[in-house]
Amino acid sequence: MQYGLFMMPMHLPEKPLAQAFDEDIDLLIRADALGYNEAWIGEHFTSAWENIPAPDLLIARIAPHIHHMWLGTGVVLLQFHHPVLVANRLAYLDHLTKGRLYFGFGSGGLPTDAKLFGVPMDGRARPMTREAVEIILKLWTEEPPFEYHGDYWHVVAVPPDPRSGLGVYVKPYQKPHPPIAVAGTNVESGTLQIAGERGWIPMSSSQMPIEGLLSHWHSVELGAQRTGRTPDRRQWRIARQIHVAETTAAARQDVIEGVMARAHRDYLYQGMKASGRLAVLKTDPRMPDEAVNAEFLLDRNWIAGDPDECARKIREVYEKVGGFGHLLMLVYDWEPRQKMLTSLELLAKEVMPRLADLS
Repeated sequence: MQYGLFMMPMHLPEKPLAQAFDEDIDLLIRADALGYNEAWIGEHFTSAWENIPAPDLLIARIAPHIHHMWLGTGVVLLQFHHPVLVANRLAYLDHLTKGRLYFGFGSGGLPTDAKLFGVPMDGRARPMTREAVEIILKLWTEEPPFEYHGDYWHVVAVPPDPRSGLGVYVKPYQKPHPPIAVAGTNVESGTLQIAGERGWIPMSSSQMPIEGLLSHWHSVELGAQRTGRTPDRRQWRIARQIHVAETTAAARQDVIEGVMARAHRDYLYQGMKASGRLAVLKTDPRMPDEAVNAEFLLDRNWIAGDPDECARKIREVYEKVGGFGHLLMLVYDWEPRQKMLTSLELLAKEVMPRLADLS
């Protein structure tokens, strides 16, 4: 099994932006040196917690300092972008990273993002995303001239002029294109069925309990059956809230008193409740919403403890879902920051060796 980071990120809202971004860069460099395999950078436009609006810029900034990890957009919210811009920027970024780029896309986003861009949350984000992907893939894999006239975008690629060079645009460094990933945030995810159909990388949200993860792989299998593919569990990325400390008691105290509990209480809980997705976290549909608190999630979903306890919990997830290829640690802005750095190091040096038999 391989390991990576999912940097949504989860920054304390009161932290100055320049400091937060410097700490993101430092953390990625440290993770690379510790042997983490990949890092996925989120995209949000109207959140003080998740405050990276351009994951491609952070990847371009960090790429010269990363020697081992692959870097991915996690994810580009395609309904908020013209697909020609996405295709060109990521093809260029693929060259800048010398082919160590993943292209993760989605159609989610925050209600305030949708309002900012004037894209109503009325179901059109999914067809916009599908159309955008088709245009991006066409630009990456086909030679002009061609045209695409869709419901949301119209693209005309003119024949290239060999004398002037006009009509030539950037193709990706990787052939035919960077590996594509899609994220699943709902039970019985339709998005992950598409991943199964197309052979793309499936990514499961850190919010998913075991039951939700099982439904996610079922979705991948359903999609794969439609196109005669055999899905590969080694592609499957599962994100998790993880905090490793010297003792289990210290780790649990850190979680309850620190940023992980605060982010759930002040941010994630509110968004899931407003969108009707809080039910996925409940063990009983009759549970009151307020019972889905940090203490409940610490026992049900989150992975916190000393290296032995974290290894046990990760192994339990792995065995219950039938195996997966990559575990992604959700990045939180711990205070003091050393808590995050210690957790990052303990996961690499103490937990990973205990799980070396998982493959």
